[in-house]
Amino acid sequence: AFFGVFDGHGGAKAAEFAANNLEKNILDEVIMSDEEDVEEAVKRGYLNTDSEFMKKELHGGSCCVTALIRNGNLIVSNAGDCRAVISKGGVAEAVTSDHRPSREDERNRIETLGGYVDLCRGVWRIQGSLAVSRSIGDRHLKQWVTAEPETKVIKIEPEHDLLILASDGLWDKVSNQEAVDIARQFCLGNNQQQALLACKKLAELAVSRGSLDDTSVMLIKLKQYI
Repeated sequence: AFFGVFDGHGGAKAAEFAANNLEKNILDEVIMSDEEDVEEAVKRGYLNTDSEFMKKELHGGSCCVTALIRNGNLIVSNAGDCRAVISKGGVAEAVTSDHRPSREDERNRIETLGGYVDLCRGVWRIQGSLAVSRSIGDRHLKQWVTAEPETKVIKIEPEHDLLILASDGLWDKVSNQEAVDIARQFCLGNNQQQALLACKKLAELAVSRGSLDDTSVMLIKLKQYI
């Protein structure tokens, strides 16, 4: 199975392109690779998608978080500040780490490449412009903004019940544990409609707390993949 959330900026083109092409590009690489090389295969899938988008002469960029479930493993990757959070018996754990210019290793990487990071109206930005440090697209900042994802491989255990993928519109207003607590209230049965209600509840909570950002929420029940 493959799942993804794509959060565009500077227009919808990059997010639409990633949503339509990233899965195929990742699976093409994974199928040709050995099991232990899956992280490198996913990386190539992201970079190939970025390269294809750059050839289109389109503008804008997209943060991505994806989950590939294969042979009992959960392979979670991100580029940007979309986040994946897993529930292990109700305890939330972030599986990804947001790529923002304020992250010390990301800032060092950008400055080593000759870029700069500064604080603009309370938000750290690259070249005074972009508030994320990895994405697909963003042609004008490509020298510093890479599409290379970070990937984590987790063996799915019986106590792993839920995975939440969401854009920063949710995570800026709702904590990881809070999101898991709310989602689990809805999702202990097998009713698919309940999972959709949980996503809506989380999005509405973020909005009620003042989120004005794009808010996409996806909830994956992991029990069926053990």
